[in-house]
Amino acid sequence: MKFIHLADVHLGAVPDRGTAWSGSREEEIWTTFRRIIAGIRENPVDLLFISGDLFHRRPLRKELREVNSLFAAIPETNVYIIAGNHDHLDAGSAYRSFKWAENVVFFDSEEVMCIDDDRMPVTVYGFSLCENEIREPLLRDVCPEEGDGYHILLAHGGDEKHVPIDFTALASAGFDYVALGHIHKPQVIVKDRIIYPGSPEPLDRNETGPHGYVEGFTDDDGIIHTRFVPAAARTYEDITLELDEETTQNDLEDTLSDMIAESGLQNIYRVVLTGQRSPDLMLLPEKLKNCGNIVDIRDESRLMYDLEMLEKKYAGTLVGDYIRYFSLKDTTEVEEKALDYGLQALLETSMR
Repeated sequence: MKFIHLADVHLGAVPDRGTAWSGSREEEIWTTFRRIIAGIRENPVDLLFISGDLFHRRPLRKELREVNSLFAAIPETNVYIIAGNHDHLDAGSAYRSFKWAENVVFFDSEEVMCIDDDRMPVTVYGFSLCENEIREPLLRDVCPEEGDGYHILLAHGGDEKHVPIDFTALASAGFDYVALGHIHKPQVIVKDRIIYPGSPEPLDRNETGPHGYVEGFTDDDGIIHTRFVPAAARTYEDITLELDEETTQNDLEDTLSDMIAESGLQNIYRVVLTGQRSPDLMLLPEKLKNCGNIVDIRDESRLMYDLEMLEKKYAGTLVGDYIRYFSLKDTTEVEEKALDYGLQALLETSMR
């Protein structure tokens, strides 16, 4: 038996809306999904599991026709789908009346359904979410029926607002494989048995790291093994730039451009500035966004002041009192920033 486990495709999503690349990201989500299906057409698997949030919101009928045509093009693969919290099965959902291809099973109930595969010794269990938020632990009493073959559960959720899951209880429920959805970063709960594949494409600046799907297969002894398969067209990555007293704005821009060229011009970056910089540096963080696909810049650098020397030099003045105020307390990160920028403003004023 060979299967592919997908989840959280989020067709129709527009990540980083308002950026220069957001329009491309919407199409890339569709393209990656089509590429995965094309891969199945070239190298068929027995089963395809889609564990919720195939769509980013209630699907349109024309969108269902589009994905259905893709599934019809892989007739050797039986496809099992549940609805998640984003594309949940509400009263007006096109899911409810859509006629799927013969090789597609859609779980159109919020109650757990049990389907025997017509080609493999496999029983598939699943249910669709009918609301965006469900705080009840719907998997609490779910367990496989008696019988030979493999028992596989599809489920969507796992946090406080979306079907809380007791993973210890789920691990002992008796399923041979649990195909989870909802968490966008790959996460293995129990090796080869309970897995979140993550979303095929990253959907948010916080979703760093690889994205793709899970491929499963049985060995000669009938034991299920899995592996993660990267699929994303781009990734979100973090870049840290450390400043020192010699750093200039031009240095920062050149270094960042080189790092982005090396890591991949197509990728999307979060940049963090660290270290200590000269008070004379005219730092322009927003200008760094011209170096590539940069979605966020966080300045954690500090101004390079000799606070002890300045406090003595400006004793009895507003500058001295300002430094002394902060020196007498344990400062937070925000307060350290306030010290830096306030001190710079006071010194510039005193020099006029």
